[in-house]
Amino acid sequence: MDSTWKLLSLLSVNLLLGIYLPCVKTNSDYSNLVYKNCTSQQKFTGSSDESYSQALSFLFQELLRQSSQSRFFKATAGGDNNAVSGLFQCRGDLTNRDCYECVNTLPEILSKNLCTSKAVAARIQLNGCYFHYETDEFIEEAFNKHELLHKICGEKGADIGFEEMRDEAFAAMESGVIDGHGFYSGDYGSVHVLAQCEGDLGGCDCGECVISAAQIAQEECIGSISGQIYLDRCSISYSYYPYGVPGNKYHGK
Repeated sequence: MDSTWKLLSLLSVNLLLGIYLPCVKTNSDYSNLVYKNCTSQQKFTGSSDESYSQALSFLFQELLRQSSQSRFFKATAGGDNNAVSGLFQCRGDLTNRDCYECVNTLPEILSKNLCTSKAVAARIQLNGCYFHYETDEFIEEAFNKHELLHKICGEKGADIGFEEMRDEAFAAMESGVIDGHGFYSGDYGSVHVLAQCEGDLGGCDCGECVISAAQIAQEECIGSISGQIYLDRCSISYSYYPYGVPGNKYHGK
């Protein structure tokens, strides 16, 4: 294992030594890995693994510190030759504590060699939060906040009338996510929907992103009783409960 990942494997411990905030295990599934995207571009031809690792470490420290008081934050670490920019986004229904615990699992997940140590950009999506970082050397293709990054379509076999109910839930979600300042969770009949936009995405752009995600779900998850769609700047999910949605409703953040 090279020096980059030796450092990252110890990063979560180092962060806790530098920031006093007790870490209590949670029984939630917020920290379960959904997917990871790693660029094939190679990193910093003029910088050492050690300086790159140090920049990533400083970036994580700042993001972790902010996650105890915010659900979204951007930061940059490193110098002119090894700058690394990154952000985290927690789901709008997570408490500050839940958000912190979700973000705190990211260094450990990255240390498991999910991405090559020379990758200049990566995105790790958990159930409750995601982390994205990129170096100054990352050359991004034409930016599209509606780009599909990942999808999960559940089993098929919904009852007659399900898709109409789901589409009505999508319509409520598309307007509700703007009123909810980038987050919406609610029920329509037997369908539960959730939408999350990146924290600095404006209301109209957020609404358009969620509409695009809903359209992809309609096209890609035909007949599926559940689905998750992840775009570059937003995500949605839906689940069908034929005997009624369990739990309480939540709208906005």
